[in-house]
Amino acid sequence: MTQQYSRFMRWTSRMVIISMLTMGLPQQYAFAAMVETEQTISNELAGQDRAKIMAFIDRDDVLAQLQQRGVTAGEAKARVNAMTNDEAHNIAGKLDQLPAGGSDFLGALLFVFIVLLVTDILGFTKVFPFTRSAAKK
Repeated sequence: MTQQYSRFMRWTSRMVIISMLTMGLPQQYAFAAMVETEQTISNELAGQDRAKIMAFIDRDDVLAQLQQRGVTAGEAKARVNAMTNDEAHNIAGKLDQLPAGGSDFLGALLFVFIVLLVTDILGFTKVFPFTRSAAKK
């Protein structure tokens, strides 16, 4: 019985020594912290803003303008990735305010109509059949 007791004691003492030695070795610890809702929302919105800017850069007309100015698409995307969250949000907001067609097409069409109408009334042109020329009176 003492021999079994002696084996058990040796085995146990060895395990205790090994565990004590491994406790002294450097270990990696995982740290957890509370994340504020605003921070999470801010990071998510920044990701959406960056995606919107990247989609804008991928457009053919934008790529052509960038290349005219000597900037490649890769450089532009690297600059977008280097932006802070606030910068990305500001630029994405400005992209939302741009007109859809790149110009105010309806306003330009209305301007041309009014110019032609006035020139018809003054007698310089005859584009619209429903106008009477002021010069013919």
